[in-house]
Amino acid sequence: MAEDAGTVRVDVWIWSVRLTKTRSSAASACRAGHVRVNGDRVKPAHPVRPGDQVRVRQAGRERIVVVSRVIRKRVGAPVAVQCYTDHSPPPPPPEAVAPAGRRDRGTGRPTKRDRREMERLRGMDGGGPHRGAP
Repeated sequence: MAEDAGTVRVDVWIWSVRLTKTRSSAASACRAGHVRVNGDRVKPAHPVRPGDQVRVRQAGRERIVVVSRVIRKRVGAPVAVQCYTDHSPPPPPPEAVAPAGRRDRGTGRPTKRDRREMERLRGMDGGGPHRGAP
């Protein structure tokens, strides 16, 4: 399959402009349905061209970029930023993100009561099939 001069694979492009750390993680994101081009879920080999909107969902955040230049090789961050226009919403402030449960060092394993309290705070039921049964 010969590619046009103005297109490149979507997994190669999102890796080249540093939206993902590795090309294999870019391909995995495509296969998992976390990458959309112009609103459609795409496979790793889908071609992108200038003007396409690429949405990449990673780490609980969605990056929305518009392709302005197609590149095939990974480049430095200052050059990579010139290859797209970022329309992503700003990330939530650190205060808005619920802190993970931290235990003091040396306190040992959590007790069953502690574990249930942590699950309640996280919003998980934590019960097995027997819980709540008559």
